[in-house]
Amino acid sequence: MMGRVQNPKKGALDANRSKIFMKLSKEIYVAAKNGADPNSNNALRLAIEKARANSTPKDTIERAIKKASGNQDADHYEEINYEGYGPGGIAILVKCLTDNRNRTASNVRTAFGKNGGSLGETGSVSYMFSRKGYLAISREDLAIDEEEMMMIALEAGAEDINAEEYAFEIFTEPNEFLTVKEAIAAHGYQFISAEISMIPSLYNELAAENQTQFNRLIATLEDDDDVQDVYHNSEE
Repeated sequence: MMGRVQNPKKGALDANRSKIFMKLSKEIYVAAKNGADPNSNNALRLAIEKARANSTPKDTIERAIKKASGNQDADHYEEINYEGYGPGGIAILVKCLTDNRNRTASNVRTAFGKNGGSLGETGSVSYMFSRKGYLAISREDLAIDEEEMMMIALEAGAEDINAEEYAFEIFTEPNEFLTVKEAIAAHGYQFISAEISMIPSLYNELAAENQTQFNRLIATLEDDDDVQDVYHNSEE
């Protein structure tokens, strides 16, 4: 099994929704610079699907697309990925969209350095992760067992399914993600997460004495406006 989901109530209730929407809007904006029609722009379609799965308001999505369509020369964002290790040797990938490479590099380096981590060279941890489509369905009030959900997911074209306490996790090849998502949604299921993600091939247990510092590192990175996603292989 490739993934692990925690109680969706953990952290979600405390999340800064406006910051999340801002980051998702930026991702849509960058994708829409290459075409405002999601039917012919797969990157935009994926960004919209991710935003919808995070309950981003429809008008926020539409504003980002319109802004990109009428703003071809300004607001240029560069995608930069950082790799490193957190406390206890946990592998961490940091995906950024930034208009100031120096600012972002400084912030990420400081976050690692102040919280028991260290930045690595390109390729130092990315080989531990695979790009996969990731779908999560809450098990709360859901009258279906693992075997039934597995049959639905596999028939839809999914690669794997993981039944955690709080959610069913479904994994796909990236190019099959939207097809699988639509097929499962046709059964009436809604997703608490739907995106192309980086899934670790192996999870590492984090020692209790490193937990607080590790949580602080992840929170610091996620709070940075330039950071879009943070992936790690901690078995929380």
